[in-house]
Amino acid sequence: MKREIIQTRDGSTTIQINDWDECYHSRFGAIQEAQHVFIKNGLAQLENKSISILEIGFGTGLNAFITFLESLKLNQTINYVGVEGYPVSSDEANLMNYVSELNAEHDRMVFETMHQSNWDEKISLRNGFEFTKRNQFFNDINDIEQFDLIYFDAFGFRVQPELWSTEIFLKMYNALKPNGILVTYAARGVVKRSMIEVGFTVEKLEGPPGKREMFRARKGK
Repeated sequence: MKREIIQTRDGSTTIQINDWDECYHSRFGAIQEAQHVFIKNGLAQLENKSISILEIGFGTGLNAFITFLESLKLNQTINYVGVEGYPVSSDEANLMNYVSELNAEHDRMVFETMHQSNWDEKISLRNGFEFTKRNQFFNDINDIEQFDLIYFDAFGFRVQPELWSTEIFLKMYNALKPNGILVTYAARGVVKRSMIEVGFTVEKLEGPPGKREMFRARKGK
């Protein structure tokens, strides 16, 4: 499928899949969306200083990189696992402008290392931030109570409804520790019903710029 790099409204870049008319991030602002959905309503909600995160859709590495930067501010110890079935090419990753847009030139090597590191190999990006990329399809995930937080950033229901099924959310529920949370930009009723069916308690929250609502789901004790 034809892909191209486009600039979103906040100045940050994303990848657009033309055949689907779908982007890796919001056209209204890639960085703004990541910060609102995954940091403000996800990472910032966890008080514990040692956190395990599972990202569903590593993609361009934006969510992982922003999480790394936030962990420096919050002095958090993080084990970050990003799952991706169809990796972004090195050429595409090199065209992303996240380092400059986030004023993070000092940590450019971290962003580059995320993309250059071997798949399925845990590395340390700094003392206290461990990182693993898993080249894996979402329906092959079988983790049990390993994560405090899930960033669910799959392509939208419109183009890949199978990624938002009860079967996938059961895998997410099982992967979370008790009291763990899952955050996603999505806010469709069918998605909420699938989450509730597997046991999640679901909150509807204000969405990022350009989107009215989003979901945060919590696993019980």
